[in-house]
Amino acid sequence: MIEYENLKKANSLFMEDFYKSSQKVIDSGWYILGNEVQNFEKEFAEYNGNKFCIGVASGLDGLTLSLNALNLKPGSEVIVPSNTYIATIISILQNNLIPILVEPDPFTYNIDPGKISAKISSKTKAIIVVHLYGKSCDMDPIMEIVQKHNLYLIEDCAQAHGAKYKGKTIGTFGHLNAFSFYPTKNLGALGDAGAIVTDDEELNHKIKKLRNYGSDKKYYNELIGYNSRLDEIQAAFLSIKLKKLNEINLHKKKLAAVYHKSINSSYQKPLLNENFEDVFHIYNILHSERDRLKDYLLSHGVKTEIHYPVAPHRQIAMKGILDGNYPISDKIHAQTLSLPISFSTTLEEVEKVSDVLNSF
Repeated sequence: MIEYENLKKANSLFMEDFYKSSQKVIDSGWYILGNEVQNFEKEFAEYNGNKFCIGVASGLDGLTLSLNALNLKPGSEVIVPSNTYIATIISILQNNLIPILVEPDPFTYNIDPGKISAKISSKTKAIIVVHLYGKSCDMDPIMEIVQKHNLYLIEDCAQAHGAKYKGKTIGTFGHLNAFSFYPTKNLGALGDAGAIVTDDEELNHKIKKLRNYGSDKKYYNELIGYNSRLDEIQAAFLSIKLKKLNEINLHKKKLAAVYHKSINSSYQKPLLNENFEDVFHIYNILHSERDRLKDYLLSHGVKTEIHYPVAPHRQIAMKGILDGNYPISDKIHAQTLSLPISFSTTLEEVEKVSDVLNSF
């Protein structure tokens, strides 16, 4: 059986260092916001090309705290892609803001810059772009819109650690930019973890207070904050894996290249463009008979996933909140299938998956 993801195998390269680092943290007697978090924040900011990094408990918290820090008036509108993972929209709602859905480009799956302006109103205060599957959004036209309308920009970088747009690393375009380190990510912890990166010193200081009950001095609270702190042990693990992130990304690019060359034209494959340096957190294809295809692959020893089976506006939780028709999003959610492309996946396995796909 070819696994979609095998986290034990994917992390086997790091296990000896994980055991040593966890023992170091345990022996230190300091388990919350200590040296390991500070070290990782410094290292990740340097890796990504940002001045500041704030470790938080999850990618969702990264988005939620980012919006909170902007102090937007309740009822303000935030533009967001219609096919994003539900967490992006939850972060908007948790801040008493209104999500305004914009359809994606049908080939990149990222927000279509040509459709944004029509959704901007006097209430629009921010845009959240989502670099889905490890591909950067088309940032030049988006930046023009942001500057023209004086909007805040937040990048949801949960799936795109190390991805680039025209040579510039994602997470360096927005005012605030959120990462997830969920275990399956290219840079994944061994539990929930996240971070916010920024070049704004004032926002950096504010979010550091927000993540810690609104306090930067114990028992003195300036803001109504959260308990959202990156764990010391997870920070230690992430520092170890960060040193290999480029290697992880390169491995996934090699696997993606085999898929792209081998899979026949009956499938819509990820769009490749020299302006976008993808890191392939997910390698997805589109097919009109997705569910039958998924069963066929499983019957031939190949496990797959669907990212994601239900569009946000179709979720029960969003009934009466997300109105309108979003046919491009509906099509993507009905037809998308994610193929094995883990750090533990081999080139031989990708070749076998491709053969099975071509025999369908």
